[in-house]
Amino acid sequence: MASPENGTPAPQPTIKIAEDALHPVRTESSYTTGFRPSVRADTQRVAGGIYNTRSLSRASFDRRSASRLSNDRRTEASHATHDVEEGDDWRAGDGKKKQIFRGRTLLWLAYQSIGVIYGDIGTSPLYVFSSTFTETPTYDSLVQALSVIIWSLTIVVTLKYVFIILHADNEGEGGTFSCYSLLTRYANITSRDPREEVTIRIERHLSQDMNSSNRHLRAKIEKNKFTRGLLKTIGVLAVSMVMSDGVLTPAQSVLGAVQGLNVVKPDISRATIIGTTCGILVLLFGIQPLGTTKLAASFAPIVILWLAFNCSFGIYNLVNYDWTVLKAFSPYFAIQFFVQNGTHGWRMLGGILLAFTGVEALFADLGAFSMRAIQLSWMCYTYPCLLLAYIGQAAFISVNPDAYSNPFFNSVPPGMLYPSLVVAILAAIVASQAIITATFQLISQIMKLSYCPQVKVVHTSRIFHGQLYVPFLNWLLMLGTILVTVVYSDTTRLGNAYGVCVMFVTFFDTCMVTLVALIVWKLSPFVVVVPWLVFASVDGLYLSSALTKVPDGAWFTLTLSGILACLFLLWRYGKESQWRAEASDRFAPTHLVKKDEEGKLRLTEKWGGDPLNAIRGFGIFFDKTGVSTPAVFTHFVSKFVSVPDTTVFFHLHPVETPTVPADQRYSITHFTAIPGCYRLVIKHGFMDEVISPDLAALAYEQVRKYIIRTACERLGLGKEDHDSDHEEPELDSTTNDAATTKTSEPTNATTTDEEKTEGATTSATTTSTNIGMPSKMAPVQKQAAVAGRHLQFRSPLPLELRDDKVSAELARLDRSYASKIMYIVGKEQMKINLNSSIGRKISLSVFLWIRENTRAKIANLRLAMDRLVEVGFVKEI
Repeated sequence: MASPENGTPAPQPTIKIAEDALHPVRTESSYTTGFRPSVRADTQRVAGGIYNTRSLSRASFDRRSASRLSNDRRTEASHATHDVEEGDDWRAGDGKKKQIFRGRTLLWLAYQSIGVIYGDIGTSPLYVFSSTFTETPTYDSLVQALSVIIWSLTIVVTLKYVFIILHADNEGEGGTFSCYSLLTRYANITSRDPREEVTIRIERHLSQDMNSSNRHLRAKIEKNKFTRGLLKTIGVLAVSMVMSDGVLTPAQSVLGAVQGLNVVKPDISRATIIGTTCGILVLLFGIQPLGTTKLAASFAPIVILWLAFNCSFGIYNLVNYDWTVLKAFSPYFAIQFFVQNGTHGWRMLGGILLAFTGVEALFADLGAFSMRAIQLSWMCYTYPCLLLAYIGQAAFISVNPDAYSNPFFNSVPPGMLYPSLVVAILAAIVASQAIITATFQLISQIMKLSYCPQVKVVHTSRIFHGQLYVPFLNWLLMLGTILVTVVYSDTTRLGNAYGVCVMFVTFFDTCMVTLVALIVWKLSPFVVVVPWLVFASVDGLYLSSALTKVPDGAWFTLTLSGILACLFLLWRYGKESQWRAEASDRFAPTHLVKKDEEGKLRLTEKWGGDPLNAIRGFGIFFDKTGVSTPAVFTHFVSKFVSVPDTTVFFHLHPVETPTVPADQRYSITHFTAIPGCYRLVIKHGFMDEVISPDLAALAYEQVRKYIIRTACERLGLGKEDHDSDHEEPELDSTTNDAATTKTSEPTNATTTDEEKTEGATTSATTTSTNIGMPSKMAPVQKQAAVAGRHLQFRSPLPLELRDDKVSAELARLDRSYASKIMYIVGKEQMKINLNSSIGRKISLSVFLWIRENTRAKIANLRLAMDRLVEVGFVKEI
């Protein structure tokens, strides 16, 4: 398997739970000797580990290393001193953390970003002047248009995006929706999935730490339902519009590149052009699984060479034709463009805006590269190259006015036509990579806030955590682009549909970042209002001009983005309704069960107050939230009025890191309200794979280690005490030779199942001779006592011999595990309230249909079906 550093996508983390050989764990020696039970040699090697997916062939399960798989010490120390009833503090600090890159890694990212981000904006010199002018331009109109292009790149891309908006990241992620997510952390403007509440780092500023105007603005937003809904809609619309461009951009760029072959062979048929375009699109989307790093490293030389051609051609034309066009750097000529051209100039903006299409992808791709890498690649290379490209073309057109119809190829220096044609075609083909990568980033963001169903997301790099690949979306985009290519069939019609969504997104970004500046950065409104007016005015000019394209084709992208936004908002509406319906099941175990005066367990009065029967067995309840009491446990206990001897709430928790360190993989919480009740959480990174041929064995081993470990901490014993509790006691050298000989031999004696049970259930008052010591040690001890000698042990007695509570708890655990194993899974059904309105019924019906056809099925877990218990329950929404 290739190295992740090279960008090869790793297999998506999967949960493999094979239950081919369920059996109670057998011990190599009696439980009463103090040895910890272990899985037999043929199965223990993979019993419940989390391994890096790239080293599975080397994975092995070592007894000593297994004993070190523990929780965070500070967390468990707190558990030893006070019981956490809800058991949801394990999730603190598990949220996404921003990555910072420096040195050679930063330079490598900057190089990659050129291959991905600037493909779209970098190929604009092919058609900007031809799209702006409808007739041969005069010198003055040419210079004025060039001035508008220069200052648009400077204001919109450089000042607004590169120097301001890129700072408004949400833990390293970019895009309009990330701005909305950032606002939700600093203002109470949205509800959250209970499963994610603890992992979100809320940083709402204290009221006294904000200016009065900023504080009042935040308060109005939080209290106004319409404003909260508007912000939510803007965030979702921005994602939908970028995805709409994701369908249009590959078709536009690749079709334009293939149509460029007409320069060499004018008689190429349209069917050939369409077929070739579709074939290239299939290839382009087919290589996406290679990962962002590998694609960026491969595409970067093409874009770099393309930009170098534009830069060198611009310098050549500037020197050999008309250098006076450099006066376009004066904003005076940009102002004159609007003064002299009036309404016609306003319409011409629809062509000029093509100079910075792709800027929305620049922000959305932030999570894949980082702010510093993008700033470095733009300011040091892309921006100067593009300026020289447009200036050089203007210099050539000023001498050859008819060249505006094909500005790039007409201005190519002698002898460079065919090389530039090849590079232009390749650059146009890879230009769509920016928008493809951006859609992967955005779909990942909206899934985190429950705006769309969960789909498979593959992390393609161990080093750069934000580089993603979404298979389902990739193939969906491919089908959409092929369909658009076949239907529109030429770049002119596609161009009419292009640009409107870009300007909507840039305007949304301006507004969102302005709110971020006021609420998150706490800047004074007097500092923010002037830049906002400037940027909003520029966006408004371009947006209003782009809207004139709606009847000619822009209606397609607007309609598509509207449909996607409705689906996203519908899913979110359904999820919020589901959370409200499930809220009644989220409570601490003490609200469900209690102990009566006699110490017996019974339901609380709310649930009937019946005494609970004990089921002999080891019950594993699958817990999808990892907080409070699992709904399946509530319904199981309330319906069957019973509880297993040992109960484990099992939860798998993905973490936003490549892999989870060994000492942080397992987290266990003990619930005091229910005897023998624990929560086991397995944390795994996106490069990890959870493997457990025997899930019950994994749960048993981890719970047993937890019992002994926490008892040692409660008793003030060191790590060596519980790490060595399975070792044999050794006699000091002062004992006689016979005793030394006996104790130095490995203890091979085993006991029958009856003896184990008897030893496990013996009263804590029994002496250490018939509980914890090997039988062959008793004569030695008796002989030493008769001789008046005393034994000095290098290792303490097993913990079970020193603490009555631990002995009883371990006895319960062993007895239940050896008796019966049960996997209890909840099967939740949603039912729409009959009193709901027609609109609500329709919306929720669509949500439930999508939910039923997208959620994971229990069959995928590969559990032993004879051990499986499904508990069904209905929730009204």
